[in-house]
Amino acid sequence: MNRIWDAGPLTKAVLAFALVLSAFPIYYMFIMATRTNSEAIETPPPLLPGGHLGENVQRLLAAEDAHFATGLINSIIVSTTVTVSVVLVSTLAGFAFAKLRFRGSKILLGLILVTMMVPLQQMGIVPLYEMMVTLGWTGQIQAVILPFLVNGFGVFMMTQYTTQAVPDELIEAGRVDGASTMRIYASVVLPAVRPGMAVLALLTFMQNWNEFMWPSIVLDPANPVVQTSIAALNQAHGTDYVMLFTGTAASVLPLFIVFIVFGRQIVGGLMEGAVKA
Repeated sequence: MNRIWDAGPLTKAVLAFALVLSAFPIYYMFIMATRTNSEAIETPPPLLPGGHLGENVQRLLAAEDAHFATGLINSIIVSTTVTVSVVLVSTLAGFAFAKLRFRGSKILLGLILVTMMVPLQQMGIVPLYEMMVTLGWTGQIQAVILPFLVNGFGVFMMTQYTTQAVPDELIEAGRVDGASTMRIYASVVLPAVRPGMAVLALLTFMQNWNEFMWPSIVLDPANPVVQTSIAALNQAHGTDYVMLFTGTAASVLPLFIVFIVFGRQIVGGLMEGAVKA
């Protein structure tokens, strides 16, 4: 039987301090998004919300140098498309590597692990850019979607997760009942690996949402993603601190929404390995 240990007062105090230390910058960012520039530089700084959020958002969306609304929409499209593709492909591949027997599976999995060890994006950025030029995709959002539709880390993660979460007996029972491989995948594997899929979805969404280097190279300033919009905002309005805080606050809201939607599955996926251990 697993024992449940009660945290002592010192442990709770340390955790509370860590929580405040981690959450305060985010809280302060949203507070500044509701203030004016004159209020933002006051000493001591304001710690309660103001009444200028709507005005700051209007100024942010009206900033022609940043194209923030376009960047926000593009980032939602890019991150959602890549996340769906990575989760689907990784789950299928993870099922194949973990539960199906075919020639060369270990070699293929080893090659996937090699792609995780080598910084392919940095090393392949020049040929990748030349490919986008050849396809005529420079300045278009498909140029930041196509290179990330498959992820070696996702395949490896779902392979390991499927190995632990799906007993071989369930696969064999499906075979005995006459289910096809895809039927077993849809009816047996997917429900069992749902927490792992949620964790992978969050990690993939965050990675693509925060991607800056490749979009800054291949996209035009008039058709940005949210991170390049914030960079343009900083260059054009570097002393308008409130606008920068507002843009940053708006850029992290989708991440909060994703975590709220998948929160239960994410926590379950992160804790499952610890519970099994």
